[in-house]
Amino acid sequence: MTKSVGVHEAKTHLSRLLEDVAAGEEVEITNRGRVVARLVGPRRRTPNFDLDRGRVWIADDFDDPLPEDLQRAFEEWP
Repeated sequence: MTKSVGVHEAKTHLSRLLEDVAAGEEVEITNRGRVVARLVGPRRRTPNFDLDRGRVWIADDFDDPLPEDLQRAFEEWP
């Protein structure tokens, strides 16, 4: 749903208008009857998990235990 308000009302009630936008409403700001701005919520981006498919390789032993000497070095790290 879109609501339309004048510039003066928008300046006076900006906090309330932002609450309306956060609730999913769009607000048009008019000056002498002409739309000069539109308040809308942030765009929701859908993640693209296939973006790097075929470009990333993970070794089969990625989550195998570390060699004993390397594990010890991590444990002794200050």
